[in-house]
Parts: sequence; C-alpha cells; structure tokens
Amino acid sequence: MAVNTTAQRGLFRRARRANTATEAVRARNKLHPHAVDYSILFLVLFLVGFGLIVLYSTSSYRSAIVYNDPAFMLKKQLRNVAVGLVGMYFMTKCDYHWWRKGFIIWPMYLGIVGLLGLTLVFSIALNGAQRWIGANGATIQPSEFAKIALILFLADYIATHSNEMQRWQGLIKPLVPTGLIIGLVGVENMSTALILLAITFGMLFVANPRFIPFFGVIAVGGVGGAALLFSRAYRMTRITTWLDPEHSEAGEQTMKGLYAIGSGGLFGKGLGQSMQKMILPEAYNDMIFSIITEELGLFGAVAVILLFLTLLWKLMVVALNARELYGSMILVGVIVHIGAQVFINIAVATNTMPNTGIPLPFISYGGSSLVSILVEMGIVLSVSKYLRIERPEEERRRGDFS
Repeated sequence: MAVNTTAQRGLFRRARRANTATEAVRARNKLHPHAVDYSILFLVLFLVGFGLIVLYSTSSYRSAIVYNDPAFMLKKQLRNVAVGLVGMYFMTKCDYHWWRKGFIIWPMYLGIVGLLGLTLVFSIALNGAQRWIGANGATIQPSEFAKIALILFLADYIATHSNEMQRWQGLIKPLVPTGLIIGLVGVENMSTALILLAITFGMLFVANPRFIPFFGVIAVGGVGGAALLFSRAYRMTRITTWLDPEHSEAGEQTMKGLYAIGSGGLFGKGLGQSMQKMILPEAYNDMIFSIITEELGLFGAVAVILLFLTLLWKLMVVALNARELYGSMILVGVIVHIGAQVFINIAVATNTMPNTGIPLPFISYGGSSLVSILVEMGIVLSVSKYLRIERPEEERRRGDFS
C-alpha cells in the first residue's frame, strides 16, 4: 500500500511538473509572439509584384499618349506600393489587440464617419465620380479605409457581446453604427457600399449560431440596399445594360471587355500584346482582369483565381487558429472583403453581374485601394503572430502522441 502511495505521489509530482511546464510555455507564447505567417506575406508580395507587371503592360499605351511617359502610371503605383508596404510593416509590428482600446476604436469610427461626411460636401470629381477628398494634387478615397474601420469595429463588438449574438438585439445593435458608414458611402459609391454590406453580413453570420434572426438582418439590409439602388437613375441603367449590353449605348465597356476575354484563347497573346487595352475604358483598373485574360489566356486567368483562393485558404487557417474571438472575427472580415471584391471584379468583367467599379485587390491601379488593403494585410500578419501553436514536444507531454 505504501509502495502504491509513493508511486502515486511520484506520478502526481511528474504530472504537476509537466502541467507547470506546459502552462509556462503557453504563457510565454502568449506574451511573446511567434513569427508572422510567411506564406501569407509571400502571396501578398507576389500579387503586388504581378499587379505592377500587368499594370505596366495595361497602362503603357495610354500613359505614352496622355503623359508622354509609358511608365507614368507604373511610377505612381510604385509610390502607392511603397506607402502601403510601410503601413503594412507598421501594422505587423503593432499588437492587434491595441485597436480594441476605447481611446482608439471610437475615435477611429468617428474619424472615418467625419471623412465620409466631408466627401459628400467637399469631394473631388474624378472619372465622373465624387469619392475623393484632397488638396495640392494629393487625393484619398475614405471609403476604402472605411472597410478597415468597419472590420475592426465589428470584430470588437462581436467579441465583447458574443453572448448576445444569438438574440435579435445582439444582431440589430451593430447595424446602427455600421449602417451609418454604409449609408454615407452608398450615397455616391454603391459598389463599395455593397462590399461593406457583405463584410457586415458575413461577420454577423459567422458570429451568429442561429439562422432565423440572421434572416431578419438580411431583410433589413435588403431594404437598405434597394433604397440605395433606386436613389440614382444611372444605377437602374446599369441593370438594363447588363441584361442587353450589345444593344445598349452604355454597354461599350462590357462588350470590349468580353472581346478581350474571348480573344485570349488558352495561353493568351503575350504580355504587352493586348489590343483592347487601347480602347477599353478603365482597362488598368476595374477591367484589368479582361486584359489579364487577353494577354495570358485562360491559363493566366485561372492561375490568378487560384492565387486568390490560396490566399483566402491561408487566411481561413489563421482565423481558425487565432487565440481569441476578436482575432478570428478580424480574419473573417478580411476574408469576406477580399473574396467579395475578387468575385465582383471578375463577375463584372465576364458580365455575370451589372457593371460596378470594384478594383481587383493588389492588382488594379489605385492608391487608396492598394494602401488600405496592404494596411489590412498588416493587421492580418499581426494576428498570425499570436496563433495557438504548440510544439510537438508540448503535445507529447500532454499525452496526445505516443
């Protein structure tokens, strides 16, 4: 009996030492972040580099005609890349929990609402749209940065009120502050408002374990979306053009984009050999996927789609292994954001849905869109530094491996 008691005591002591060591490792891992997910970083940098190559191929003709410099747009985009990479590096170095602090999240929300309000009053018209503010030649599109603010705000709300998310009240409450952002954006920018709606509903859907309350939220969003759709006559024109682009005066861009896709064949005409880029409006921005397909063919188009799917899969892995709900919800918002933009951009290029101005992430020309999404990816990399990672020896101590 004494022998058994002594053996049991020794077993208990070893178990306590093992548990103490395991808890110490977990605490140390919690305080000290791991390395970032380099696979995500590689995919982002590859997409940005590929975008610069495609942008030069797409914009060189127009830049030479208009600015007498074939690399004019490429140089501007390189500056945007530099600013975006600096922002991404800064966000990667910051602990993402910092954005939850009350003196950060609410000033950020109020700041983006103020910028969106200024856009309605003091906006600068570019390409027929009034979505930018700025001075001395420098412009910014606040609606692009509203995506980041919306993701961080909703992630904080869901993490703080996780127990309320299965009730009507928990789903309806965040629609008031988020609806204000979406409404301010939707007045002049229906396409970006659609992305913001997708982010909101995507995050609430993942956070909500019940379907019935969520359907009520969809109904509220549908009414708001319909109100934005009918608030401008040209938005209804886009729908009629989508239904019959060949016999519509406004369907020129869609038809030229389809010609570009159809003439690409299996492997394309080669980089720089596109013909439609000379006449296709917004060839280097909203319709850049059409030029990719024309120059690189079906093979290139599928490769680009697979790159985005791989990125979304890696983001999903980070979301599933984040330390807490807040980090997971940030990743859910980013996944919905990138996935929705890629889907809408490609759907517009192939006339699967009505024409709307959504850039292809990391690839299309544009300063605010590129900088904001690189900053967003910096937050993602920050979350990836704090994953629930245990080494095999720690798992063996817990008896998970033989």
